[in-house]
Amino acid sequence: MFRVWGKVMKNNRLVKDTVVCIEDYTISRTKKVYQALDEICYEFDLAKPIWLEGNKNDFIRHARTKFTKDSFIENIDFDFLDFQVIEEDY
Repeated sequence: MFRVWGKVMKNNRLVKDTVVCIEDYTISRTKKVYQALDEICYEFDLAKPIWLEGNKNDFIRHARTKFTKDSFIENIDFDFLDFQVIEEDY
């Protein structure tokens, strides 16, 4: 199972969070990551963020990244979207 935790943070407080589980073992890890991000954004009613170079590097190193206002085309009313892989089976 592939599980991702998405959290919306504002003023160092958790505003909302969700966990997305993907059990399709036929798709690649990259597709699972994008699918999880799509589901989190849909649930939070957010536009999909842009993966900036810093986001990519953080995610490659730590399986976690923070999407700030720079990653979104539209204005956001929170500080960042925290995106973290919490479980990954191969």
